[in-house]
Amino acid sequence: MPEGSWVNTDELDYAVIQAQHRVREIQTKLHRWANDDPQRRFDDLYNLVADPAFLLVAWDRVRGNKGARTAGIDGRTAYSVEAELGVEVFLDRVRSLLKDRTFRSVAVRERMIPKANGKLRRLGIPTVTDRVVQASLKLVLEPIFEADFLPCSYGFRPNRRAHDAVAETRFLAKHSYEWVVEGDITACFDEISHSSLMGRVRCRVGDKRVLALVKAFLKAGILSQDGASRDTHTGTPQGGILSPVLANIALSVLDEHIAGIAGGANSTPKQRFIRRRQGKANYRLVRYADDFLVMVSGTRDHAASMRAEVAEVLAPMGLRLSVEKTKITHIDEGLDFLGWRIQRHRKRGTTKHYVYTYPSKKALRSVMVKVKTLCRKSVNLPLPFLLHKLNPLLRGWCAYFRPGVSYATFQYLAHYTWWTVMRWARRKHRRITWKTVFRLYCDHARWPTSDKGRLFNPVTVGTTRYRYRGTAIPSPWPSKG
Repeated sequence: MPEGSWVNTDELDYAVIQAQHRVREIQTKLHRWANDDPQRRFDDLYNLVADPAFLLVAWDRVRGNKGARTAGIDGRTAYSVEAELGVEVFLDRVRSLLKDRTFRSVAVRERMIPKANGKLRRLGIPTVTDRVVQASLKLVLEPIFEADFLPCSYGFRPNRRAHDAVAETRFLAKHSYEWVVEGDITACFDEISHSSLMGRVRCRVGDKRVLALVKAFLKAGILSQDGASRDTHTGTPQGGILSPVLANIALSVLDEHIAGIAGGANSTPKQRFIRRRQGKANYRLVRYADDFLVMVSGTRDHAASMRAEVAEVLAPMGLRLSVEKTKITHIDEGLDFLGWRIQRHRKRGTTKHYVYTYPSKKALRSVMVKVKTLCRKSVNLPLPFLLHKLNPLLRGWCAYFRPGVSYATFQYLAHYTWWTVMRWARRKHRRITWKTVFRLYCDHARWPTSDKGRLFNPVTVGTTRYRYRGTAIPSPWPSKG
């Protein structure tokens, strides 16, 4: 697509396909150059951020995100921008602001989301314009920094998922890494040091205009729910498209440290074998965003010393380990990680011990509370509406926990959901018998059914085993060819 030209709105889908092809080609080159020269600092990236193809792909991602329905402090959503201005006019304005160096990021809108423990998580919602620029900036920066990120990091990275982190934890636990430091960083996204983060970004980016843009987003500020405006001196607000990449850049300091120490991932098998013979420990890190485990092949004392060492490594980035939540656990005791319970115990009917992964009690309680809440809120609504809300929730939860020893949990969830829906129906019709309730709301198998669908049954989800991919996870941008 020629620079500076936009196609008609009717041809937008075709234009997006063309733009994606162009962006993928440029990203592949950036990733290859970054792989070939680990010391290279990239200049003239700003023109890519303002490139029409990058902006169009960025808009497509912003428009296709669930957050497209949520407005920033200007009150405009992606849908309203599309209806009032049109995509061409909007992106032309954004590009002009970038080219003229008159683009200014504005404060994010604060939104407090309740957490499972009763506390609140702060989300920062940027304006649509800021989201598009952040998405374009991410398209440029991500392939460069992906060349430096280590295989032990799985969160918010292309072609990687939580199941990979759980599979590696299980694999390491089976191979003598039995002591685990369960890391918990206090308010990670809110406390990252801007100066330390920018120092790591400068190691790869030499374009001062891009550096200024990144810093502007970090310093944009927050408009709180009570209308007060606050400056942001630390952190990168959750909710921004660029935030996960910046958080991974900051936390990669931990990846590099654990991999580089004696007995870390960069050690050879022979070196690790000699250390075991000498009574010394070996270490591996498994990290998903700010949730991480330090796996220790050694003793509890080795794990305790590693916990103190991790705290020292994170301190220059402005991050602190939570004293209460950072625990040292043996794999036989079990640990919760990314919603899974990972524990070694004896296989029933044998004397052999295996490491099992199954849904944690906390994850099960969470989905049960959601099912109960939906039923209570929908007591005056028809069954098809309730099923429309429940089925995606149950289907998504079971899909996440399918690759594990989850069948017994699915049975329990199915039983709980059936009784919860039946009690919902009984509250709607307090003067009829259970027999009439079954006739009105269930099929011949006494499973809740309406003329528009059937309640999803978790028991019908077959469990499977997730294949451990190790370091063989492919990059979306080939480094050769």
